[in-house]
Amino acid sequence: MNAQPVTIPSLNDIASAARRIRNVVRRTPVIQVAAGELDVPIPVNLKLEFLQHTGSFKVRGASNALALLRAAERGAPTAGVCCASGGNHGAAVAWAAREAGLPATVFVPDFSPRTKTDVIESLGARLRRVEGFYADALAASQDHARHEGAFHIDAYDDPQTVAGQGTLGLELAKQVPEGQPVLVGCGGGGLYAGVALALDGRNRVTAAEPSSAPSLTAALEAGEPVDVEVGGIALDSLGARRAGRIATAVGLSLGMKTLTVADEDIAAARALLWQRLRIVAEPGGATALAALLAHPEHFPDGATVVVSGANTAPSSSIGC
Repeated sequence: MNAQPVTIPSLNDIASAARRIRNVVRRTPVIQVAAGELDVPIPVNLKLEFLQHTGSFKVRGASNALALLRAAERGAPTAGVCCASGGNHGAAVAWAAREAGLPATVFVPDFSPRTKTDVIESLGARLRRVEGFYADALAASQDHARHEGAFHIDAYDDPQTVAGQGTLGLELAKQVPEGQPVLVGCGGGGLYAGVALALDGRNRVTAAEPSSAPSLTAALEAGEPVDVEVGGIALDSLGARRAGRIATAVGLSLGMKTLTVADEDIAAARALLWQRLRIVAEPGGATALAALLAHPEHFPDGATVVVSGANTAPSSSIGC
């Protein structure tokens, strides 16, 4: 076990984050989908978070973390900010840094798709590809921060980032019925932890993971984060080899059971979103819906699903 204590953001931390970034992020809509329209006999609310800046929820955490870092340091180093990312967090950090007038360096695994890395570069960040997986990119980013003096903004296991992601949960509290289950896609677990903490028991939150990258599932079974083999079609967004300590602690405290889905389920959910609603979602963004479609028995009265990202080639969703 890691002897260092885990700092979990409070509901007040999340409320403060919401005030801090309210003029920065978009309040994304929720649409109601009638029973049967998505091939399940229950009504579904879809939180359209892919309409957020840079196409994913990650701007929330990146903006909050950068604002707090700048306040703590009373400015910013000339080296700017850095991060590791499969793509979406990197775009979010690049966007937040550009808004703040700071340089950004983003380290990505060498398999990160051009649809995501092109966005990062278009926002003015320096892109560095690293051989291996997210963990290897993370080590490179942390090394860059140590040697260059840049701010490192963690993708999912920092209380400032998690508090920012939790602002999505505060929005949901005003948009969906109390007691309705909420599903979110999960890689390292920052979105899951933030939303669960923000809803604070008002709604049960379930993390959905690809069966090819079950990092939080393994962590909850082991009682602590452990390394897992990762792969599959959502690797670039939900491919953390080890779940975050914050998400693990939150999941254990709430007794949360994850739902895992096969790549085929994720692909089917993406296709259904396009066919029925003309929504283009990346694999990670559609994983929560895939879990609902694969396990409707867990949600007999309906559910809210966060469609968390759309950084993908549209043709991959519609089969062109």
